[in-house]
Amino acid sequence: MRKGLPRKQKGAAAIEFALVFMLFFAVFYGLVSYSLPLLLLQSFNQATAEGVRRSVALDPTTPGYAAAVQARAVAGAQAQLQWLPSAFKFVPAYITTTFTANLLTVQINYPSSNLKNVLPFLVLPGFGTVPNLPTTLSAQASLQF
Repeated sequence: MRKGLPRKQKGAAAIEFALVFMLFFAVFYGLVSYSLPLLLLQSFNQATAEGVRRSVALDPTTPGYAAAVQARAVAGAQAQLQWLPSAFKFVPAYITTTFTANLLTVQINYPSSNLKNVLPFLVLPGFGTVPNLPTTLSAQASLQF
């Protein structure tokens, strides 16, 4: 008496495993590769909002008020982004502030090409580059004084 799989179905399990593994790997890689840029965007939004919040506490009678507001906004945004490792190559020059007509705007423009040091990008036939990101990850917060 012969036990096991019939002779014609000997490699079917391996083929099924390969197909299912590729599907699960693609879903897992997509989840991981898009999570990091989304985390960065959320952090940039929080940092710009914190920069604006910190500048509100400044007394309007301070000499050089406009420059002080901008400096405090940049310092607040930088303080929120201290958790970023050096591999992300985030520099303070990515944070810009404008203060005109009592409107403070804090903006972060981070080039997504810096993520290539941290996150492997795959080029998949039919899909293109995964993750497919814009050239810059941007966040902005404004406050009218």
